[in-house]
Amino acid sequence: MRRKGLFGSLALLGGIFLVLIGGTAQASTGEVIAENKKAVEQGDASAEFLYESLSSGNANDEQVVPDDDKQAVALFRKAAEQGDATAQFKLGVMYAKGKGVPQDGKQAANWYRKAAEQGYSAAQYTLGLRYAQGKGVTQDDKQAVDWLRKAAEQGYALAQSNLGVMYSAGKGGVPQDIKLAVALYKKAAEQGQADAQYNLGAMYAKGEVLPQDDKQAIALFKKAAEQGQADAQYILGLRYDQGKGVPQSDKQAFDWYRKAAEQGQASAQYNLGAMYAEGQGAPQNDLNAYAWSSLAAAQGNEGAAKNRDIIADGFTPEQRSQAQALAAELQSKIDSQKP
Repeated sequence: MRRKGLFGSLALLGGIFLVLIGGTAQASTGEVIAENKKAVEQGDASAEFLYESLSSGNANDEQVVPDDDKQAVALFRKAAEQGDATAQFKLGVMYAKGKGVPQDGKQAANWYRKAAEQGYSAAQYTLGLRYAQGKGVTQDDKQAVDWLRKAAEQGYALAQSNLGVMYSAGKGGVPQDIKLAVALYKKAAEQGQADAQYNLGAMYAKGEVLPQDDKQAIALFKKAAEQGQADAQYILGLRYDQGKGVPQSDKQAFDWYRKAAEQGQASAQYNLGAMYAEGQGAPQNDLNAYAWSSLAAAQGNEGAAKNRDIIADGFTPEQRSQAQALAAELQSKIDSQKP
C-alpha cells in the first residue's frame, strides 16, 4: 500500500500557540522565600506552607501547587498582594484553571499582567498568548507581540519559538521576516524547545531558507522526536522508511511512526496502517492495519480511507467488529493524553 511522504507545515504550537508550561524564577522570589524562611523558623505554619511551595525546584511549574487549592489561593494571594511576581503568576494560573477559585479569565489576565510588568518572563509569555487568543482580554495582535517579544528577549524559549512561527508566516500582526524567524528558532532550539527544533530541521531539510543540510535536519528532528514532538517523530519515521539521510530501516520507521500515531499524527497513522498491512517493520496484522487506517481516515486522510476499505473487504463481520473496537480503543488512548 502506498505510504504518504510529505512534510507537514511549520509546527504552530498548540494550534496557534503552545499552552503555558512553566517559567523562569525571578529575583524577587528569593526575597519572599528568605522572609518566609524566617517566619517558618519562628513557627508560622502558613509561612511554612508558602515557603515550601515557592522554594521547590519547580516553583514556576503551574502543576506544582499545594494539595488544598483554596488554601493555596489564599497564600498565593497574600504574597501576590505584597508584590511577589511568582505568587502573582501562580494566582493567575489558579484563576485560569478554576482551581480554588471560580474560573475567571479576566482575573487570570489581571494577575498575569501584574507579574509581567515586573519582568516575569512566564507571565509576559502567558499574557501575550491571552492577547493573541482574546482570552480574558480584548484580542490585540500588537499587545500579543509586545509581550511575547519581552519574554523572548529574556530568553524564554516558548516565546522565541512562537514569535519564530509568527515571523515565518507573517501572521499575528508582524511582517514576514524569515531571517528573524530562523534566529528565534535557533535561540529556542538551543534551549531544547522541541517545536523550534522541528521547524529549524524542516528549514534545513527543504533548503529554501537555510542551506540544504540533511545532517543538521536529522539531528534536529531526532532531538525533537526524542522529546515527543509528533511531527518530528513522523518525519524521522519517513526518513528511515525512505532511507533518506539515514540507513533504511523498516523497524525504525515503524517505531517512529507508532510514537507519532499514538499522539494522533494522521500521516503517521496512515503509514503505520500501511506497514501493518504489508508486514513491514512488524508482523502483518490486518486488524491493526484497519484500526490505524481508520483513525487517519477520520482526520480526513483519503489514502487511509481507501486502505481501510480495501482491508475491510476481506473481513468477516466478526473481524470487522473487532477492528472497529480496536480503532475505538486506540482513539480513546490518544484522547486521554490530550491536556
